[in-house]
Amino acid sequence: MNRLKGKAAIITGGGAGIGAATARLFCAEGAAVLLIDAQTEAWTRTAAAVKQAVPDAQVTGFTADVAQEEAAHEAVRQATKVFGRLDVLVNNAAMRNYAALAEATQAEWQAMLGVNLVGTATWCRAVLPALRQSGSGSIVNVSSSYALKGRKGMGLYDATKAGILALTRTLACEEAANGVRVNAVCPGSTLTDFHKGRATEAGKSIEKLRTERQTTSLLGRWAEPEEIAWPILWLASDEASYITGATLMADGGMSAI
Repeated sequence: MNRLKGKAAIITGGGAGIGAATARLFCAEGAAVLLIDAQTEAWTRTAAAVKQAVPDAQVTGFTADVAQEEAAHEAVRQATKVFGRLDVLVNNAAMRNYAALAEATQAEWQAMLGVNLVGTATWCRAVLPALRQSGSGSIVNVSSSYALKGRKGMGLYDATKAGILALTRTLACEEAANGVRVNAVCPGSTLTDFHKGRATEAGKSIEKLRTERQTTSLLGRWAEPEEIAWPILWLASDEASYITGATLMADGGMSAI
């Protein structure tokens, strides 16, 4: 339970879903964690839940829109001030859009790029000085299995997630000499608070929701957020010290179909 002992991490989109599960796991494994979320209530709730699950957890939060560059730099300043160091960045924050590509407006594209792709690049740039000083810095970018697999109705989201994979490979090449590893995780269908909330709004029970996704992967089910947090933990830890520039498919075999 000490795979991240003595390390400090920033997790964007840490208020719920995969980000919250990653925060719990990181703290259980000894890391100090700064949660980033656009909603103060979200990261506050997650921080409280983490402290309840891991009584000695060192976890706090920062309210920020990940598309805002100065917010990234301020978060890094706070993390290094509070924790004394910074070793890991998990770029998990993302927004969604369901417009068909033939109908998506320029404003919609700019909003998606600002959060999902440019936002990811901005937070990478902001943390790099601290990660270089760490001596074993690690960035884990959360992409999507649909960065590699086509579907209808989420072209903007999927294009930005595909861009994250290219960004990951290039940054890994650029930062290897500085001792910073950069990898990506591609989750498949993950039963997060977001999906549960949409189902509830549509009048669908969570029990009914759980019966879906039976044909979209080899395992025939949703992933739990913790099942994505585990590979993120591994890539962030020194156990993956020889892994950089990699894309890890955590998709239940979706990409094999």
